Amino acid sequence: MEILVASAIGILTACGVYLILRLRVFAAILGLSLLSYAVNVFLFATGRLSTDAAPILDKYAENPVYTDPLPQALVLTAIVISFGMTAVLVMFTLGAYLEAGNDRIDMDEVEPDVDAPITEGIALDMDAEPMEERK
Repeated sequence: MEILVASAIGILTACGVYLILRLRVFAAILGLSLLSYAVNVFLFATGRLSTDAAPILDKYAENPVYTDPLPQALVLTAIVISFGMTAVLVMFTLGAYLEAGNDRIDMDEVEPDVDAPITEGIALDMDAEPMEERK
């Protein structure tokens, strides 16, 4: 069973990395989802792989077999967070797709214009007086 789970984690990770490295936005989102599934399965596997075992320690049982409940709680939390982040990413990419007309990720470097003044994030009022001269 450990071989099967380890193989599933490896396949999910490999497919996720492959999809992230493609130059399409929706494939990258799918790749991130597959990577989060791989991490969830890995976290779930850290709590012992046993069948028919409760996540509660029973001190009256003859042969106490239990699983750790902490990885199960972590996986449930990670599923909720990854679902919410995937929804946010899909909305961002949908907006970018509607504005640009395609879902390609452009990796071309743009040469910065050295002569242009840097005004990003600054509201410039060229007709305003300096602070000392205002009254």
